[in-house]
Amino acid sequence: MRISTANSYDNTVSLLARRQAELAAQQEKIATGKRVQKASDDPVAATLAETAQNRLSRTQADLRSLETARSSLQQAESGLAESGELIQKVRDLLVSAGNATFGPSEREDIARQLEGLREQMIGVANLKDNSGRTLFGGLGGAATPFVDLYSAIGNGVQFNGQRGQAAAGNTSLPQALDGNAIWMRVPQGNGSFTLGLDPGNTGSVSTSVGEVRDPAALTGDDYAIGFAEVAGVMQYTVTSSVTGPVAGHIGVPYTPGMTIEFEGQSLQMNGQPAAGDQINSLPSTNTNIFKVVQDAVDALRDTSTNSGAVRNQALARTMTELDAGHDRVLLARGRAGEWLNRADSLNTLMEDRSVDLKTEKSRLEDLDLVKGISDFQMQQLGLEAALKSYAQVQRLSLFQVIN
Repeated sequence: MRISTANSYDNTVSLLARRQAELAAQQEKIATGKRVQKASDDPVAATLAETAQNRLSRTQADLRSLETARSSLQQAESGLAESGELIQKVRDLLVSAGNATFGPSEREDIARQLEGLREQMIGVANLKDNSGRTLFGGLGGAATPFVDLYSAIGNGVQFNGQRGQAAAGNTSLPQALDGNAIWMRVPQGNGSFTLGLDPGNTGSVSTSVGEVRDPAALTGDDYAIGFAEVAGVMQYTVTSSVTGPVAGHIGVPYTPGMTIEFEGQSLQMNGQPAAGDQINSLPSTNTNIFKVVQDAVDALRDTSTNSGAVRNQALARTMTELDAGHDRVLLARGRAGEWLNRADSLNTLMEDRSVDLKTEKSRLEDLDLVKGISDFQMQQLGLEAALKSYAQVQRLSLFQVIN
């Protein structure tokens, strides 16, 4: 088999061109620092590197979302701290309002201060984060979740947000808290039953907030403690709305400061009632912290004939409900603090995961520069040797001898 000189030359030129292309490709890898620039360079490595890049992108997106949630939670925690301070100021004012020497002008001054604090509390409940989202709107809803509709007929504050809040995930945290659960679900009275004076009372009788002595004995019935004067002796009778007069509390002589217990309830009665006066005991429902403050304002401005008894009763009840509301604020603040701690842990975890994914991606597609430069020099040396040998072989022709 004969191989022509032209064919040999063509093969050599093709080989030189291929080596030049390989050298150029190696030079490009050194310039970019990438061993795998397209899938054909290393299909397996390219696929794994793309997978690592996708995971890295998701992790970085989770980090951005986490940082946004952390910022919102920090502002919410700060708002709850401010709300707690405002509640404490209200409490201090209520303590001073119990001063028996205060007249209408002093009580009016306290009432105005309480109104100002109430407005500040509503302002805190409507706080927004840096992105304009409400911090206490729950799952969404109105741009202003707490709307003050208080008027002469007394509608109070209305929650226009959506109750509830997003659950924390493995890589995410809620960006808003449920303001309804924080401020709008304060238990009335002592949390089990609520004591109040009948509007038609003319005496000075009032009660403590009461307490539960035997939870198992509580019936959930409405009770009325009525007073009647019999043979010059003031007596009281406890009547259930379901079963009628309560045994052991029918026509019992009354003395100021006495404590009575019936069907799991215990309460102290103070002051001197008038015949026909009545104290009502009703099962507790929920009120809101804004109404608690407004009830105190209304009590301080009460000018009825038995305003002293009504005021004492209202202030005692307000103090108890205010403490319960403060506990809910502190509970929410503690939850926000827990989430902030969790945000720090999640941030560290995802930062470490990002570093691992970047390392994995670099291992799969980056070029070892020392090895790359060494390979480039060897390829360059080989190309130079091939060019020189080709120049020498090209002269080996019959025409050179003929000449």
